[in-house]
Amino acid sequence: MTRVWPGGTIGILGGGQLGRMLALEARRMGYRVAVLDPEPEGPAAQVADSHVRGAFDDLEAAMKLAGESDVITLDTEHVPRELLERLETMKPMRPSARVLRVIQDRLEQRRFLEALGAPQVRYAAVSDAESLRAAAELVGLPSVLKTRRSGYDGKGQARAALPVELAGAWGRIGEAPAILESFVAFEKEISVLLARDVDGDVRFHPIAENVHRHHILRTSRVPARIPEELAAQAQALGARIASALDHVGMMAVELFVTRGGSLLVNEIAPRTHNSGHYSFGACATSQFEQHVRAICGLPLGDPSLLRPAVMLNLLGDLWRDGPPSWSPVLAHPAAHLHLYGKRRASPGRKMGHVLILGEDVEQVSTLAETIAAELDRGASAGRDG
Repeated sequence: MTRVWPGGTIGILGGGQLGRMLALEARRMGYRVAVLDPEPEGPAAQVADSHVRGAFDDLEAAMKLAGESDVITLDTEHVPRELLERLETMKPMRPSARVLRVIQDRLEQRRFLEALGAPQVRYAAVSDAESLRAAAELVGLPSVLKTRRSGYDGKGQARAALPVELAGAWGRIGEAPAILESFVAFEKEISVLLARDVDGDVRFHPIAENVHRHHILRTSRVPARIPEELAAQAQALGARIASALDHVGMMAVELFVTRGGSLLVNEIAPRTHNSGHYSFGACATSQFEQHVRAICGLPLGDPSLLRPAVMLNLLGDLWRDGPPSWSPVLAHPAAHLHLYGKRRASPGRKMGHVLILGEDVEQVSTLAETIAAELDRGASAGRDG
């Protein structure tokens, strides 16, 4: 087993905000960081020691990154499996190409969960209009049609509530290979955040309770409002998934809590995750440091929650008339601003987040909503003015 000690170089496939925060924690620990990303001034490239400019399917660029690195990881799962398999012959790749083969394809992910006996929504494969009709009969309506690959934040998804809406949903996803999933009337969404190291040991960050708006994560609050027994079930399920995949690194398992109090797996992310951003300031060890520890073969850190927290995403809508005023955030001593250094803002694009800490999660949640409303009013005033 390869261990990489501080002073070594971590290669990251992908240069977004996850790569940026991973690089910041890695450099604090004494590692060098190399990033592969097509953007010359992307969030991670701004703070990395080395930036290899190239697309995620650029084998020559990826091999250059591998040549500079002692271990390779990623901040996005949208990297061709064939490229990952090639890199694995050169340097330790964590998570492995096998993990990504399962996760990148929603149908493969669902089949993996089914073989594992994990609770999940009803689903069926879709390849054409005829199989879509058959899938709707099997799964039922309302349902959600999702492309098998490359979907995120609601992209590549279309909902159908009636049979006559199926053709339109099929067109909206570009008639790409897909799966149809039953629509879940859930009570809440949670995510299990865990790290698994090279020896198979697992540690959990506190479960996050998530609220989405227009398919994009808006807030994560910790601790989640769920019974201890259900939390234990969720974490046991997450550990079983990570172990079955032989995953190394951070993983997020997104779950629905149904109105009957049961769990359904929604999605698996084999990396650090947006819903774990609260850990960067609210936990003894952030998800980013924990990922570094896991992929480098170091002992895992203490993921304990130091204070209740709410993470509020900042989307590009706030930049509609230029950079926002940050007074509503900075006026509160318990609120901490994280900006990702993205040069271009657009509606729905994640530009940063605010971490709010306190002694009571309900008070923290109220303050988060106050800050969100003040930021939105400021952006609206700028637009109207």
